[in-house]
Amino acid sequence: MAGGGGENDTSTENGLVTPKDGNKGDWEGDKVQMKKQLGLLEGVAIILGIIFGSGIFISPSGVMEGAGSVGFSLAVWGMCGLMSMVGALCYAELGTSIPKSGGDYTYIFETFGPLPAFLYLWDAMLIFVPTTNAIMGLTFARYVIQPFFPNCSAPDDAIRILAAVTICFLTWINCHGVKSTTKLQNVFMFAKIGALLTVIVAGIIYLLLPGGTSNFNNMFEGTSTSVSKVSVAFYAGIFSYSGWNYLNFMTEELVNPYVNLPRAIYISLPVVTFVYVLANVAYLAVLPSSEMMSSTAIAVSFADRALGPASGIMPFMVALSAFGGLSVHIMTSSRMCFVGARHGHFPAVLSHINIDRFTPVPSLVFLCLLSLIMLCSSNVNVLITYSSFVESAFIMLSVSGILWLRYKRPDMERPIKVSVWIPIFFVLVCLFLLIVPCYEAPYEVGMGVLITVTGIPVYLIFIAHGKRPLWFTDAMDGFTHCIQKLFLSAKEED
Repeated sequence: MAGGGGENDTSTENGLVTPKDGNKGDWEGDKVQMKKQLGLLEGVAIILGIIFGSGIFISPSGVMEGAGSVGFSLAVWGMCGLMSMVGALCYAELGTSIPKSGGDYTYIFETFGPLPAFLYLWDAMLIFVPTTNAIMGLTFARYVIQPFFPNCSAPDDAIRILAAVTICFLTWINCHGVKSTTKLQNVFMFAKIGALLTVIVAGIIYLLLPGGTSNFNNMFEGTSTSVSKVSVAFYAGIFSYSGWNYLNFMTEELVNPYVNLPRAIYISLPVVTFVYVLANVAYLAVLPSSEMMSSTAIAVSFADRALGPASGIMPFMVALSAFGGLSVHIMTSSRMCFVGARHGHFPAVLSHINIDRFTPVPSLVFLCLLSLIMLCSSNVNVLITYSSFVESAFIMLSVSGILWLRYKRPDMERPIKVSVWIPIFFVLVCLFLLIVPCYEAPYEVGMGVLITVTGIPVYLIFIAHGKRPLWFTDAMDGFTHCIQKLFLSAKEED
């Protein structure tokens, strides 16, 4: 006997907990599987919730440092938005042609086979998913703690401890249910939009004052001519837009995904680009470029200069924004881990669902632990470079799948079909952004490649042939049984 609360709740089959067919009433007649409970509004909120996270409040300094001039930095923000919209068009085709959860993992699996898909999952779980969670957690913690240390830097240990507590709390909220997370997201959406509107309105007012446009004189003076620095500027900007493809991770939980997935993408990306460009105009209206480059909390520096006595509200609003973005990122990324385990690329227990809440609790807890490990480093800029390179490589591979499927499966049903030049353009730009950082940040790139390569022997030994040592199989069965009891989880029903 395992799991549940009584002998009629569950049965044991091969050491694994599964719900009894005759006792469906315990789940109100529902199967143990992910539920379709996300509409268009929730889809838009998820995309905006992830993108309007922490990036816009920390990346402008990195963009300015790489761009070298006010004018070119604004151009970078606009081009990053355009790049994201082009990518979103490609993902609209992928998401409606392959209507399954898992996002990039599923698209790579369906297009290029299990090994590339596993390497994506390997990198996602070891690098860019927990790294992004760590970045958002650190941003929230820094903005919460910094006001208590007005004349010095906040203690690094305090920031990391608060970030760890935040990640654990939001993981618990996500385990509780999808509706709880989406309700929380709707509340924090007002904080995100409020913080950005405060920045934009204050910046416009500042521009209208005498001498308010002085920072825009000779806008392109000092523009960087180093290709490597320009690519780093684009990476910082792209990080702020990251998340536009995360709704694809939850396709199976969308109501009418053929309609709501592309609509949510088409609505969200133009809004984000417009808001981001205006926010950076506001930053630059108030802060000289040199001050932008040196600031580690640019929204606070902006508020101190532009809002006067009301500046204390900005750290609070930015913290809430990062908090909401982290919550949604935890929810969406856990589905990728869940789908990977469902395909046998991760331990089977990570594909199990809580029998009461219908949430992938084991996957959520697993990602929480990996995110806590990433908090060992609090250097945000290194984490951004580290995660952006690897994630961009696999996004390029996913979009390349459109071209491959057009060639191999021309008769495949495609509810949305973009012009062929769109994925070609996107792949070429991604290729440029992947090659250039090899000269500017070789250590971070090398570590990303090394971690990717380490996944090959793991795949060959434990997955490719399906022949695992008996001691390993017995240990995993025992571990799975314990996790099922601990989290009241069971296999997903077909």
